Amino acid sequence: EVQVVESGGGLVQAGGSLRLSCAASGFTADDYAVGWFRQAPGEEREGVSCITTKFGITHYADSVKGRFTVSSAKNMVYLQMNNLKPEDTAIYYCAVILDNLCLYMIEPTSFTASWGRGTQVTVSS
Repeated sequence: EVQVVESGGGLVQAGGSLRLSCAASGFTADDYAVGWFRQAPGEEREGVSCITTKFGITHYADSVKGRFTVSSAKNMVYLQMNNLKPEDTAIYYCAVILDNLCLYMIEPTSFTASWGRGTQVTVSS
């Protein structure tokens, strides 16, 4: 069973930084994707960033380009978030995706994800 656990959320002032961590276990795959998503109150869940683990190919939503950086090491994936804005406030979820390799960040495609429970990020103005 795939297990995904996020950590690192919290409260930060606008312009500050946070680093989220995602630990994934319980599966074996030569190459897979780990996506970061977020959901603000009253909004749909949106893809923020994605990384493929074999070659480290990364993707970002336009709203976070230049501010967020995704990286991976062994079974951990990190999301470094700099210059945070109040509109970044949301619950952030990590997901292991074995059948899509971040293609959903480029075009609308379906995928199967194993989700973590999320971590709250709150940015005050």
